[in-house]
Amino acid sequence: MSISLEQAQTVVTAALAHGTEQGFNPLTVAVLDPGGALVALARQDNSGNLRPDLAVAKAYGVLALGMTNRAIAARAADSPEFFTSVATLAGGRILSVPGGVFVRDDEGRLLGAVGVTGDASLNDEAAAVAGIRAAGLVPVTGAE
Repeated sequence: MSISLEQAQTVVTAALAHGTEQGFNPLTVAVLDPGGALVALARQDNSGNLRPDLAVAKAYGVLALGMTNRAIAARAADSPEFFTSVATLAGGRILSVPGGVFVRDDEGRLLGAVGVTGDASLNDEAAAVAGIRAAGLVPVTGAE
C-alpha cells in the first residue's frame, strides 16, 4: 500500500498553506512512497534551488533507515562515523534534523514519508504534520 497521488497533493497543498499562515520562510515539500519514489513535490516562490533535494533527503532518510529524524540525530550524535557512512551510501539523501515525517494510515500501515524544508527544522516538521493530517493520515515524528 502506498500514499496516493491525491493524498500526496493534499499533503503538499496543506503543508504549504500552513507555512504561509504561520509566516514561515518559503517552503519546499516532497512526498515519497514507501520505496522512496517521489510522488509529489512543490517549491514555493523564493525557496532556494537546493530545497527540493533537501526535502527529498529528509523524507528518504526516514524511509531508508526505518527511523524518525530524531532517532537518526541521536544515532549520528552517538556514532558520527555511522552517520557519515550511511549518508555517503545514500548519496547524501539522509539528514538528521526534523522535517522528515513518516506517513501511516489509521491502521498503522506505512504509506510513505514527507520532507519539508525552508524554515527552522521544527517549523518544517510542523508543516509536514499539518499536511499529513489534512489528508486524513497519521504523521509519525518521534516526538509523539
